[in-house]
Amino acid sequence: MLSIINKELFMCVMPQVQQGIGKPSVYHAVVVIFLEFFAWGLLTTPMLTVLHETFPKHTFLINGLIQGVKGLLSFMSAPLIGALSDVWGRRSFLLVTVFFTCAPIPLMRLSPWWYFAMISVSGTFSVTFSVIFAYIADITDVRERSTAYGLVSATFAASLVTSPAIGAYLSASYGDNLVVLLATLISLADICFILLAVPESLPDKMRLNTLGAPISWEQADPFTSLRKVGQDTTVLLICITVFLSYLPEAGQYSSFFLYLRQVINFSPKTIAVFIGVVGILSILAQTLFLTLLMRTIGNKNTVLLGLGFQILQLAWYGLGSEPWMMWAAGAVAAMSSITFPAVSTLVSRSADPDKQGLVQGMITGIRGLCNGLGPALYGFIFFLFNVELSGITSIQPDYTLIPGPPFLLGACTVVVAFVVALFIPDHPTPPATPCQTRKSSASLAGAHTNTPLPGSDEDFEPLLEDSNISNNSPELIHSIFILQRLKP
Repeated sequence: MLSIINKELFMCVMPQVQQGIGKPSVYHAVVVIFLEFFAWGLLTTPMLTVLHETFPKHTFLINGLIQGVKGLLSFMSAPLIGALSDVWGRRSFLLVTVFFTCAPIPLMRLSPWWYFAMISVSGTFSVTFSVIFAYIADITDVRERSTAYGLVSATFAASLVTSPAIGAYLSASYGDNLVVLLATLISLADICFILLAVPESLPDKMRLNTLGAPISWEQADPFTSLRKVGQDTTVLLICITVFLSYLPEAGQYSSFFLYLRQVINFSPKTIAVFIGVVGILSILAQTLFLTLLMRTIGNKNTVLLGLGFQILQLAWYGLGSEPWMMWAAGAVAAMSSITFPAVSTLVSRSADPDKQGLVQGMITGIRGLCNGLGPALYGFIFFLFNVELSGITSIQPDYTLIPGPPFLLGACTVVVAFVVALFIPDHPTPPATPCQTRKSSASLAGAHTNTPLPGSDEDFEPLLEDSNISNNSPELIHSIFILQRLKP
């Protein structure tokens, strides 16, 4: 025990080796997100082909089941990874999530069955966004956070502006093998960038592992996290809003490109152009438009506006049957992309600084649950309405009144999400911790005198601020004071 204490105290007074290039910044997060999703964007056209060749019958249904398993595993693992990143830092978990998310890519042409199996299993680590948003929360204040979240979400859209078109062109000209090879190399570049260039964002004083405090497995249990959601009304409302709004979005992402190709008669080239146009509009929405809205109408109203756009675009997709309707709905869909960064900012404001990874992991876990339920739900509804892939040619559904029934059902769930979001407080604030209360009282008491009081901010050692240190043995506290006097 004593050797462990001495080791930890030694680490506290020794300078830490700086990893990465420069100080942690939003641009590090942007590059990581861009490379990961650019690699996957290249595979849009080859994936449609491989999916049909591997599962020629009930393609929509099988696709929904694959994405469903991946989403459920993401739901199970997201709180654990978020909580662990609060303890051990963000950088190592960025490396783990990117590596396992991109691991299935080389298997697409080597073994399609293993490829789809790996996609399902990779859901355990497909929570890059939760770690990225916690990374940003570490290095930004509340006022800058919405803009930073919007920039990351816009980068996600930017990665899909050109990559599907590039992938479709290379696939038609040189075959799918070259596309898979290029996507694999980009994934490796992303991993190398994290290893060599990304610095740790979590401050040393918040890295609890250096103080010997083990993680509570209760924090990592996704069902425990869901039960704790009900203890805070604001977080509960936010989580319900996320679930009801992202459920149809997850189903839409899993099947929409197949829907455009098989039902609306879009060619692969037109699909690539469609993704690019919507991506450019999403970038504008999540940067310029989001920043303007957050400053003028506030965080909550921005969420409500984004949900309103989502209701409109889902209804349009559900009732539209002409190509021009899909293009118009796509423009509205780009505007609805402001919802997620606005919600992430809202939940970030409701959490303490040392719980950012946990709460972002909770939100990502709910999105992971939607990624499991949404694709399966959409695939089942398409199956009920006899929308199947009988070949690479277009098909005609057996109904005329509602061309896209899953999208219309999704619009109804977002309407419920909109109603729930109306009850979210305009300015959520994190609960005050005992340490914050103690420091606040000391500051008020010190205002009456010109000398700092014991325990006030002017006489407060960060090492002693943590309750895990102050509640330990007297020998440990005595050793700390000795080491403090040895500091230059």
